[in-house]
Amino acid sequence: MKKNHALSNVSRLCSLLGVSRGGYYAWHNRPVSAHKVKDNQLKAELIKQHQGFKRAYGAPRMHVQINREGLSCSRRRITRLMKELNLCSSTKNLYLRLPNRGKHYSTTSNHLHYVAKPSAKNQQWVGDFTHISTQKGWLFHAVVMDLFTRKLIGWSFSRQRNSLMTQAALKAALATETPDNNCIFHSDQGIEYAANDFKTLVEKSGFIRSMSRKATPIDNAAMESYFHTFKAEAIHGKRFNNQEEATAVIQKYIAFYNQERLHSSLGYTTPEKYEKLGL
Repeated sequence: MKKNHALSNVSRLCSLLGVSRGGYYAWHNRPVSAHKVKDNQLKAELIKQHQGFKRAYGAPRMHVQINREGLSCSRRRITRLMKELNLCSSTKNLYLRLPNRGKHYSTTSNHLHYVAKPSAKNQQWVGDFTHISTQKGWLFHAVVMDLFTRKLIGWSFSRQRNSLMTQAALKAALATETPDNNCIFHSDQGIEYAANDFKTLVEKSGFIRSMSRKATPIDNAAMESYFHTFKAEAIHGKRFNNQEEATAVIQKYIAFYNQERLHSSLGYTTPEKYEKLGL
């Protein structure tokens, strides 16, 4: 009786759609297409890859990552499948600036503006800092980046915002890297970089001191880009109980950024691999 009822429903449906029962059953019993099988395989890999810090990968980086896993496909296909899975990168601008940095400090010209892009590491370094909120107060975080490799080569953490923090990051970089003669060190005009003790460290280390124009963050675009990425991928949506907890997450992210994260300006390779290849 149930079978006849089911047949009756199928007949009614076919009649409404204007198709034959034979055509319906041919469609119903047709095996899953190879295209659909590949889509399902790619979706499973996308879900697998879109974890941890990589949850912020958009279609371009995810396309490179998936292809490196041996699943060749187009970026357009990855874009479509990520939309179907509701997977997307974190792109909201979370970079924070502090007002009233001070008016009484020495500045210098933007030397980066007048030179070509670096052709090797240790020719141009840039520095900046940001701050992260925790339940126990602010954590300030300064970094130094090599512009050629985009590798983070020095960093520091502090509960206080001052030039000791920026000096510590630069000293950490100098402990592992040797800048070329006349290597440029570029920063913004914040008092943390314009303070006399920081200026002395820069000049004694043999750098050409360089600073962005006031209120022109694009002059330090590489650092702006890094902190945008860092905030979106490592900090956004997290609540830290204290500075130690935030520091642990940031340390882990720096290792990921240097060793694993695909960098678009480096041809979708990592800073450390780019450094080793000497591209």
